[in-house]
Amino acid sequence: MNIDTYIPSPLEIINSKELAAMDISLFIKRDDLIHPYYGGNKWRKLKYNLIEMKKQNQSRLLTFGGAFSNHIYACAAAGKYLGFETIGIIRGEECLPLNPTLSFAASCGMKLYYLSRSQYQHKDSTSVTKSLENQFGSFYYLPEGGSNELALEGCKEIVKEIDIHFDYICSACGTGATLAGISSELKTNQKALGFAALKAEGYFEEQLNDFLKLNNDKSKYSIFNDYCFGGYAKINKELIYFMDWFSDTFNVSLDPVYTGKMMFGVFDLIRKGYFPSGSKIIAVHSGGLQGLEGMSSKINQLRVL
Repeated sequence: MNIDTYIPSPLEIINSKELAAMDISLFIKRDDLIHPYYGGNKWRKLKYNLIEMKKQNQSRLLTFGGAFSNHIYACAAAGKYLGFETIGIIRGEECLPLNPTLSFAASCGMKLYYLSRSQYQHKDSTSVTKSLENQFGSFYYLPEGGSNELALEGCKEIVKEIDIHFDYICSACGTGATLAGISSELKTNQKALGFAALKAEGYFEEQLNDFLKLNNDKSKYSIFNDYCFGGYAKINKELIYFMDWFSDTFNVSLDPVYTGKMMFGVFDLIRKGYFPSGSKIIAVHSGGLQGLEGMSSKINQLRVL
C-alpha cells in the first residue's frame, strides 16, 4: 500500500501584534496539508485502521456518514489512491443531483448506500451489520467518523510530532476521538481543549469516557460547548466574518463546521484572558476544507447581509 502523505505536518506560528502584546504564542499544526483529499485528522484516524485492514486481508472498507461528511470524502479518496474498495453508508434518503461531497466520493469509486434516519440510528446493530454483509460480502468495518481505538493511536501522533514545549493544544470535536488521542499523549502541565462542533451538552464527556476507559484523566482536557453556533454545520455572519479575517490576515483557510468554530473559540478565550501570560498554544488544523464547497451558497449569502 503506497501511502503518499506529508508527515510530519508542519507547525506554523501565527504572527500577530495582538497576541504578542498579550505574551501569547499561537501555533497551527497544519494537518490539513497531510494530503489534499484524505489529510487532516481523517488520515490520523485512517492510518492504523488501514494497517489492520491489510492484516485481515480485507480489500473492502465499509463506513458511515452524513451527506456532507469529511470522513466519507476522505475514505473514498484514500480508497482510490491507495487501491481498496469503499462503501459509504449515508444517513438519509438519496437526493439527486449529488452534492459536492457525495459526487466526489462516487467519482472515487465509492459505492453509496442510503439508510433512512430511523434505520441509521441502529446502524451499529447486529441486524444491520448482517444485512450489509449479505448485500456487500465481507468488509472491514469502520465506525462513523473513523472513531475507534485504532483511530486514537493515530491521533496520539499529532502530539508526538510536536518538537516544541507547549501548554495547551486545541482541537475541534465531532466525535471526541481526536481529543481523546491527543489528551492521552500529554505530559504533566499540558492540557487539551476541545471545541464542540455540535450542540450536545455532555456528549463529548461520555465519548471520552468510552474511548479512554480507565486511562481517562479528566484533568488533561476541557470541552467548550459555547462555540458551536447553534449546532452541527450551523453558521452565522459573525463566524464567516471571522473566517474571512483569519484567512486574509494569516493566509490559512478554515472550514465552517469544525476548524472555523475552534479557532473562533481560541481567539475569544485569548481575548477574555483565559490563557495565562506566556502561554504557548497549539491549534490543530484538522482539515475539512472540502466542506467549503458544499456550503458556499450559504456562506456567500451571509457575506452580503
